[in-house]
Amino acid sequence: MRTADIGVTGLATMGRNLARNFARHGHTVAVHNRTESRTKQLVEEHGHEGAFVPSSSIEEFVSSLRRPRKAIIMVKAGPATDAVIEELAACMEPGDMIIDGGNAHFLDTRRREAALRERGLHFVGTGISGGEEGALHGPSIMPGGAAEAYETLGPLLEDIAAKVDGTPCCVHVGPDGAGHFVKMVHNGIEYADMQLIAESYDLLRQALGLSPGELAEVFREWNRGELESYLIEITAEVLGHTDPATGRPFVDVVVDQAEQKGTGRWTVQSALELGVPVTGIAEAVFARSLSGHPGQRAAARSLAGPAAAAAAGAELVEDVRRALYASKIVAYAQGFDQITAAGEEYGWNVDRGAMATIWRGGCIIRARFLDRIRTAYEADPALPTLLADPTFAAALADAQESWRRVVATAATIGVPTPGFSSALAYYDALRRDRLPAALIQGLRDFFGAHTYQRVDREGVFHTDWSGDRRERPA
Repeated sequence: MRTADIGVTGLATMGRNLARNFARHGHTVAVHNRTESRTKQLVEEHGHEGAFVPSSSIEEFVSSLRRPRKAIIMVKAGPATDAVIEELAACMEPGDMIIDGGNAHFLDTRRREAALRERGLHFVGTGISGGEEGALHGPSIMPGGAAEAYETLGPLLEDIAAKVDGTPCCVHVGPDGAGHFVKMVHNGIEYADMQLIAESYDLLRQALGLSPGELAEVFREWNRGELESYLIEITAEVLGHTDPATGRPFVDVVVDQAEQKGTGRWTVQSALELGVPVTGIAEAVFARSLSGHPGQRAAARSLAGPAAAAAAGAELVEDVRRALYASKIVAYAQGFDQITAAGEEYGWNVDRGAMATIWRGGCIIRARFLDRIRTAYEADPALPTLLADPTFAAALADAQESWRRVVATAATIGVPTPGFSSALAYYDALRRDRLPAALIQGLRDFFGAHTYQRVDREGVFHTDWSGDRRERPA
């Protein structure tokens, strides 16, 4: 039996394409699937692309790997992953590594890494972005785990990753669950990005009466400038597509209920625990949730709306473009803030500039302005928020009047824009000298004696609201 450089178990679309990617790059790949017919099909259909070593059992699969063994799991997150990990670990020896390339929750990854470390095995939770095409042609790869494991595994992953300006879109993110955490935030940003794009489409269609085909051309034009990105590109394709069965615009025959697989929700849950306001991502998650309640939406259809639609001119197109760019900056800034907070909480020390670098290619949120984000963090690795970077601050200043007109127009004509609105509110809250949180602290002290601090002297205080209203140190 030939000795394989790396193995992939779980040959659904992502695992299958990842195995083919390795083979196309000259690596001998061990392949295994619980349903053996998938393994045979892969070899029969794509054996000409490179060297595959098929296995009918986990034991055979592990024995075909060169030491230190490197086995990638591409199965459904949850109990199925734990089961496969245990099967692999039982056949492995100290120094071998198990790589989880699925969308696992980062806390599960931390647990698994710690358990396998005690057995002398490396566990590498690895975020892989780019969908089935990325898996085959070059994804963005976000591996966590021990640095020692990456020394051996890294060259293989970097070889198959997407390349931008000759740089692989793959870097060691940090210990234990760091890789899966960063992939989770990537997906959260993706939710926000798509929500903002959808709001742009909806507002322009409702306010100006543009057809999906006409809006496809708007997005194609936008993709030639600072908004250039994979998501803007495919938005034009989707809007320009005509349903062959009805002849209607494709977007008009799709049920308006957006589904989700959970990573966006995980991002928001984690942000709440870390105390990081990721309002753009949260609004995107909630917008999908709202879309999935057709009964409530039908019951509310008779609610009153604006008395008359306000007139909107063609300049709204440019205003929306600027508002979209500004809101995208906010969404990315919030995502990077969450990565920073998690690094401090879990001891990861994630290089934010490196994350921007590896997201430039292969992944779903790849975009031109990630180069600007990378430059910002290279100039100031301790940057407290992307919004404080001079380049982004100038871009936001340039866009803000358009941004405000867009939110006002949407509110006036009754088009919901939670993404645009929350991004603008976040921007305004950050730049304020004082926030109404001072009143909230007063209210909390009144009803619950929760105390407060003062601006003019040190200490923590409580006012006797139900008595003489004298202030006392707490």
